[in-house]
Amino acid sequence: MDDLDQIGDTVIQAVAAYFGESHNRGIVERLTKQVNIRDAEKPKKDSPIAGKTVVFTGSLEKFTRDEAKATAERLGAKAAGSVSKKTDYVVAGPGAGSKLAEAQKLGVAVLTEDEWLALVGGA
Repeated sequence: MDDLDQIGDTVIQAVAAYFGESHNRGIVERLTKQVNIRDAEKPKKDSPIAGKTVVFTGSLEKFTRDEAKATAERLGAKAAGSVSKKTDYVVAGPGAGSKLAEAQKLGVAVLTEDEWLALVGGA
C-alpha cells in the first residue's frame, strides 16, 4: 500500500480491516443518519503561507499548539514537528530551545507569535 500524508501502512491496514467487517459499516451507516455531514473545508491556496512549512516551538501564549497548527493547515501550510532545510517559518514562543537553534543554524525565518498573527492576518 502507498502511504498517505502522515499515515503509514499500519493505520491504513487497520482502517481497511475495520471497514472490511459488515457490522462496523452498519454502525457507521446508522451514525450518518443521525448527523449532518458537511464537506471538509479545503485549505486556502491564496494565503501568504499556502504551500509553506511551519514549525511551532516554545510556550505559545496567544493560542494553543493545536490551534496554531489548525490555522496553518486551514491556510494551506503544512505544520511540521521538526525543523529542516525545507522549513519556511519557525514560530517561537518563550522557552524555545533546540528547534529555535536549528532554525537559526539553517537560516530559517523565525517569527514571534505577534509576527505570525500579522502574517496570517490574525486568522
